[in-house]
Amino acid sequence: MARLPRLVVPGSPHHIIQRGNNRQPVFFAESDYTLYLRWLKDSAEKHGCSVHAYVLMTNHVHLLLTPETNDSIGKTMQTLGRQYVRYINGCYQRSGTMWEGRYKSSVVDSEQYLLTCYRYIEMNPVRAGMVVEPGEYPWSSYHANALGKLDVLLSIHPLYRALGTTEEKRHQNYRALFNREIETKTLEDIREATSSGWALGNERFREQVEAQFNRRAGPAPRGGDRKSKRYRHRQRIKLH
Repeated sequence: MARLPRLVVPGSPHHIIQRGNNRQPVFFAESDYTLYLRWLKDSAEKHGCSVHAYVLMTNHVHLLLTPETNDSIGKTMQTLGRQYVRYINGCYQRSGTMWEGRYKSSVVDSEQYLLTCYRYIEMNPVRAGMVVEPGEYPWSSYHANALGKLDVLLSIHPLYRALGTTEEKRHQNYRALFNREIETKTLEDIREATSSGWALGNERFREQVEAQFNRRAGPAPRGGDRKSKRYRHRQRIKLH
């Protein structure tokens, strides 16, 4: 079965995951993390992506990006991936595939899920049991978004800016978001959307994306939903 084209909505944030092949490590030394972030900045600027949040885990990365064009994310990830693989292969005398196929992505409904995606990304080291607090992990955007450390890679999203009228207030209110855990259902929704390439949002958001792309933007409705507006809309899509 042919793969569906990626859902890319210029001007909207997208959650990106890229994993090492067979879940193998992709970072081996501090310099690897540093160079990856440097090249991410260069590639994102070259191809028109704003970076809002990130975490570099041992064997995968999470990014929150807003593209300017339909090609911005793809070109950013392609340029970055090739450059980083050349570096790793040369530095560690290895060859072959480093990444596990294509990166995964989902377009994010800003109003409902954007700040939750920030938290989801920056809490990854805590969920993995690597640290107790997100600020203890060195390779994430939490240090900038929550603690005010300068990070030239990041661009401020308008909804993040709306957390406060001053930087200090924004950081304070952002840290407060981490006082409550993300609900299990929300975690599952984020993972499913990113893994499957769906839109991450409410019913109305998914219907808007489906209308724009003339393809499904979420899992197929169950049989009991056959009378719903969304089911009828998807049936029309299938007939095209």
